[in-house]
Amino acid sequence: MTTYRTALDERLLERLRGAVRGEVVELGDPDYDDARKVYNAMIDKRPAIVVRAVDAGDAVATVDFARDHGLPLAVRGGSHSVPGHGTCDDGVVLDLGRMRGIRVDPGTRTARAEGGCTWADFNHATHAFGLATTGGVVSTTGIGGLTTGGGMGYLARRCGLACDNLLSVDLVTADGSFLTCTEEENADLMWAVRGGGGNFGVVTSFEYRLHPIADILGGPTFYPLDGEVIRRYREMIADADEGLGALLVVGLGPPVPFLPERWHGRPMCGVVACWTGPEDQDDSIRARLAGLGPVLGQSVGRMPYPMINTLFDELLPAGLFHYWKGTFSRGLPDGAIDAYVEYGASTPTIESATVVFPLDGAVQRVGPEDTAFSYRDVDFSTALSPTLGTREECEVHKDWVRAYYGALRPHSAEGGYVNFMDSDDQDRVRANYRGNYARLTEIKRRHDPGNLFRLNHNIAP
Repeated sequence: MTTYRTALDERLLERLRGAVRGEVVELGDPDYDDARKVYNAMIDKRPAIVVRAVDAGDAVATVDFARDHGLPLAVRGGSHSVPGHGTCDDGVVLDLGRMRGIRVDPGTRTARAEGGCTWADFNHATHAFGLATTGGVVSTTGIGGLTTGGGMGYLARRCGLACDNLLSVDLVTADGSFLTCTEEENADLMWAVRGGGGNFGVVTSFEYRLHPIADILGGPTFYPLDGEVIRRYREMIADADEGLGALLVVGLGPPVPFLPERWHGRPMCGVVACWTGPEDQDDSIRARLAGLGPVLGQSVGRMPYPMINTLFDELLPAGLFHYWKGTFSRGLPDGAIDAYVEYGASTPTIESATVVFPLDGAVQRVGPEDTAFSYRDVDFSTALSPTLGTREECEVHKDWVRAYYGALRPHSAEGGYVNFMDSDDQDRVRANYRGNYARLTEIKRRHDPGNLFRLNHNIAP
């Protein structure tokens, strides 16, 4: 294997060290193995160097270095990319993980956060002012990858996607330029990063619109794995107030104290609710959840909003082995529900799950051409995510998720959510962007003609 030391003169490495304030970790350094790790243990790559940036200047210097020396460049935020886009072999990793500054302006209800922040960082900072915005369901997820891919979460029905709440970004482009992008300034890039992934540069900071959300009613309710329960869930979402975010989960019963032990590890479905409406309607929300089917266990109560974004954290720490697929659907067809029941019954582990995100409400009030995220006419997004403890087990269960995905395809839109795509989904990129693909290609050609930012679900120039 060609390594950095044989490819470049040591003087060039010293020049890079002189150009950045952060740490430059190379093959052979004591913390190299730690620096190269990413969330998904299926990804085991060995970059030549990892630059642990501390500011935007480090990002510019690293982009320039990779471009000038023809090296692959991977950009890492929270490192949750399941295909492992935050690392590479024999190239440069720009790790933003130390850039985690956040400034909240409660007067304008906005927040600016650096590109290495996680949703735990962001939610903690904004909650101090009783404010929040849409952002994921696992708190260790980075804001960068989730937002640039679109950004689903509990608040989407009320507040829109994370990218819909994006007001501006600071972006380092392939030629090393540092640009501020808004709807008025560098508007083409602003449009592209709202759903176009990491194809257009390194976002060193994000400015978000915030909403007055502090405490919520939230938590899971578990039911038997039954198509009737899922159909009632479909009906509930169709007429529920947009203040109710409710994810459907199909999988195995987790070992939690409010679920009887006899149900631990058995197939079931659940609804994880997040009600941001008035507290005097809490009882009616609980009643709606109880009406979906026989309740096997429930833990739904008042909590600070950031807490709802941590409920999956303990179940999904870094270091497990993942393989994902994703679909969009218009409505929740009976055929898809049948597939949830059939394949959900053979879910391989408690950590594995089918998660269904509702995408109606505020998400659909944005036009399909207003942002790069084009699927504004679908109602649900499904993530299929087998998660195993070893590489061998994960390889075996890829067949399960592929068959599951195949059963959902006749009931799904052509494209899917880019953040639920694995490394073998590159052929779906055009379908994921539909009518926006040509415009994205043109912007890519103008700002990254050499395709420096190609380690992603790539939009080729």
